Amino acid sequence: MALPPKTDEAFLREVDEELRRDQLAGFWTTWGKWVALGVVAALVALAGFLYYQHRTETQAGVEGEQLQAAYDALAADKVAEANTTLTKLAASDRAGYSALARFTEADILLQKEDMKGAAAKLAAIAADTSVAKPFRDLALVRQTSAEYDTLKPQVVVERLRPLAVTGNPWLGSAGEMVAVAYVRMNQTKQAGTLFGQIAADPGVPETIRQRAVQMAGVLGVDAVASTGTAGTAAAAASNEDTNAQ
Repeated sequence: MALPPKTDEAFLREVDEELRRDQLAGFWTTWGKWVALGVVAALVALAGFLYYQHRTETQAGVEGEQLQAAYDALAADKVAEANTTLTKLAASDRAGYSALARFTEADILLQKEDMKGAAAKLAAIAADTSVAKPFRDLALVRQTSAEYDTLKPQVVVERLRPLAVTGNPWLGSAGEMVAVAYVRMNQTKQAGTLFGQIAADPGVPETIRQRAVQMAGVLGVDAVASTGTAGTAAAAASNEDTNAQ
């Protein structure tokens, strides 16, 4: 005898629910241990990440305080004490603090007129790819400045030419050294053109622009018309010198 429709539906629901219970029980029997281990592993990883983040922030704060302490020691003329702290910071895994410490070490050597030692410190920063490019470029400019008297003009040109272009933030400092190197190589046309570019760039510090206007004029390049304030000031200074003579 056939089951009534409602009884048939109830029977099918009971079979379906029983099958689901059997499947769930089988799943947990087979995979339950691994799921539990996965959840525990995820929680451990999250806890580890949070701890690492906290430790990193704490350590960064400590190193910031140490760097300030080194600056305070230098201000108090306690160079040996500052050097001890700077040596530790220079080995930091944090590229920013490491670079700042090494720049400061180079400054101390420059104060002692140890150009070779300072240049070595700056060269290491310039070659360190973990340091941001603006810091590397600054290190290269300062390294070249420290070594300038001992370098062949061609070396200066090859090293700094990529920075001695209009719009580059180091055009003033790098450009001056490259232009003077051109003069030393008797390439006066290139030198005059570069001095003219320096004079015309509003991003270059005013004092460097004034010198560039004068040097460009000596080399036969009229940089006054395109330099605005810098050109006017330099021209006035040149006229005063001429009148004084």
